[in-house]
Amino acid sequence: MTSAKSARRPHHWRRDLIELAALFTAVAVADAIANLIGHQPDGPYLLMGSAVALVATAAFHTWWARRHSHAPPSDQADVAPVGAGAAGGTGTSAGEAEGTGEGGVVGAGETGTTLWRMRTTVLDAPGSLAALCTALAGLRVDILTLQTHPLAQGTVDEFLLRAPASLQAQELSRKIAAAGGASTWIERADAHDLVDTPTRVLSLATRTALDAAELPLALRQLLGRCTIHSLPAVSVTGRATGQSAPVEGVLEETVMRLRDPSGGVISVERPYLPFTPTEFARARALVELDARLGPRVPRSEDVLTLPEGNEITVRRADQGDLTAARAMHDRCSQDTLGLRYHGPVADADRYLDHLLSPRFGRTLAVQTASGRLVALGHLLWDGDETEVALLVEDDWQRRGIGSELLRRLVALAEEAGCDSVYAVTQSRNTGMVAAMRALELPLDYQIEEGTLVITARLSSEGAARPSAPTERARR
Repeated sequence: MTSAKSARRPHHWRRDLIELAALFTAVAVADAIANLIGHQPDGPYLLMGSAVALVATAAFHTWWARRHSHAPPSDQADVAPVGAGAAGGTGTSAGEAEGTGEGGVVGAGETGTTLWRMRTTVLDAPGSLAALCTALAGLRVDILTLQTHPLAQGTVDEFLLRAPASLQAQELSRKIAAAGGASTWIERADAHDLVDTPTRVLSLATRTALDAAELPLALRQLLGRCTIHSLPAVSVTGRATGQSAPVEGVLEETVMRLRDPSGGVISVERPYLPFTPTEFARARALVELDARLGPRVPRSEDVLTLPEGNEITVRRADQGDLTAARAMHDRCSQDTLGLRYHGPVADADRYLDHLLSPRFGRTLAVQTASGRLVALGHLLWDGDETEVALLVEDDWQRRGIGSELLRRLVALAEEAGCDSVYAVTQSRNTGMVAAMRALELPLDYQIEEGTLVITARLSSEGAARPSAPTERARR
């Protein structure tokens, strides 16, 4: 860009001399004409007419010059406006110019706009989608993404919309209904929804391939707000539960049942919105990927030094640690096992196979330098909620191991997107209570018949959710 100083033309004395000569010549000619015409009878009138004609001609010339200016562009002309295609690139759409979309463009946080996710069912006929788009355009709503879910009768269209902040969901729903949409569902969206569906599915498949415990979380992120239960084929007492599903799975509107590769059934429920065949196919593909890869757990290890100088290793555990976990049970006192399992101590070993399965959550193990297992920490998926549980061998208690395990389990829960975690213990278990308080998170307490349920809120969203139900305390 050229500055005003460098753009100024050089000054020449010859041009000034020519302009001065032209001025004297014009004055001399004007004086001669005035003397010639002024001495005639109609001289004054002719001079006045000439003056008016000269003024009119000058005004016309000025207007014409401004309208058809050939002056070079100013410095601002070097800057391309928003939406103009730059050299070697493409122009920006109206939606992108306003400030949402992908590739670093500001999204939901922009002032004056709101992101919405919307689903509606339309007839599978030409022009039905066009009618919806016309209705949205009339509300000044921008369509960021669109997915179609074919049904036996009709099509479910799923939109990600950017709308004026003043537009209410009720008004949007009324306009969509008038344009032919039925069973319309609308909820607020955020910047995470700007990721396109193929990218999100590939990311979830990668997480599932690396860790078997990720399957329930991947299904939840794929299908939105839903409740997922892993129902084993055999209970912890060794009895058959009767839970089974065909290889191809079962879809019943708001419930889908998928065969668990490790046995039993994965049940997914979403009462507020029926599942589509497209969603069912995606979920089944994730479960099939998990089945083909078999059991797998990341093998990362962290070596820590306790205050007294002993080194311990914290790592992920799975069903391959079952023998070492049972040996640790044998070394634990009856009181320690009773505080952990809240029931007959003789049944403690039966829970281990369930607790160490990646299908039901994540387990962290602590082992000494000699390789002996001395502590277990469990993060268990419980439908919409997440439970944390600890067991530390008697000789290794009061050394900070439980607090370290709990801190790591809470970090795993936050990474998984959980709103809260809860611990079921007894009011006399001062070690567990102190470890929960040390998290420095908002805590809710619920006591019933000596059983204490402590719920830690991990986010502001989780604060609005109810406390852990008392049925869990009875269990």
